[in-house]
Amino acid sequence: MRARVVMILAILVTIVSGVVTVPAAYARIKANGNKAVSATFHAVSHTLQTAVQAMPPPPILKSGPVTVQHQGFWSWALLDRKTNELTGSSNRATATNSTESMVKIWLVSDFLRRTAESGKTPTPEQLALTSTAIRDSNDNSAQKLYIADGGNASIQRLIKACGLTHTTVYSGWWSRTQMSAEDAVKMGLCVADGRAAGPQWTKYVLSEMRQVRGGVKDQPPGFEPTGGGRWGIIDGLPADVVPTVSIKNGWTPLKDGLWHVNCLAVQDEFVLAVQVRYPISKGLQYGADVCRSVTQQLVHNAEAS
Repeated sequence: MRARVVMILAILVTIVSGVVTVPAAYARIKANGNKAVSATFHAVSHTLQTAVQAMPPPPILKSGPVTVQHQGFWSWALLDRKTNELTGSSNRATATNSTESMVKIWLVSDFLRRTAESGKTPTPEQLALTSTAIRDSNDNSAQKLYIADGGNASIQRLIKACGLTHTTVYSGWWSRTQMSAEDAVKMGLCVADGRAAGPQWTKYVLSEMRQVRGGVKDQPPGFEPTGGGRWGIIDGLPADVVPTVSIKNGWTPLKDGLWHVNCLAVQDEFVLAVQVRYPISKGLQYGADVCRSVTQQLVHNAEAS
């Protein structure tokens, strides 16, 4: 009877504290001289410790209700790569935004994969284009890759290779490609799983995406072909997760009077995309904050923090 009581107490201690506090409890039992009870307690404690250690870690992001203080278009989509569950806003599958620089990860991947498939190696100059197109979001570098990729044909390959359903080609203009948040997630997965860049270059592309540099305040004056793109989703993630995340944002103030902003993040556990449009007068930081806010609300147990 006493052995059963001790076992139950041990289990309760484990559940309540969240960790197995064995040493102190075991010492008290040992002092009683009851070897059978202490042996039973030790065995149960060891089993519980093993079970706790074997438990998988909680997800970094978990789908749930998301709200932002924004009037106008916005959308988000989240892919759980462990379960393949794709969730998000109600308009994630059909509402579209112009991709702007977000699509550069495909232009780079497509170029590198096709180069490898042809049996060639990119020149140092070509590799420099792929790096600056991602790290610095350099439009001139992306344009050269787009032309080398065959222009419209590259975006058509994107749609086919990644299984996109609500993405359309804007003839001769890669940044005006129309894409839904759900398709943006599919594009991110396409890069992550190797379909986009192929086995030889996937790790390189993901590494370049982890090295995106420059914040909102680092944008050059005027309409320049480059700019800082390290903001948004990564600002809403736990600090220890950020180094493992590959990102590519897209942002442009267009003639319709609106910022078109896209945030995309790829990690071993998830792919997350956020899209938003709003008046130019609000500035780029507004869009970065929307991406950050959506992410913060999706962080597992965010409601308890």
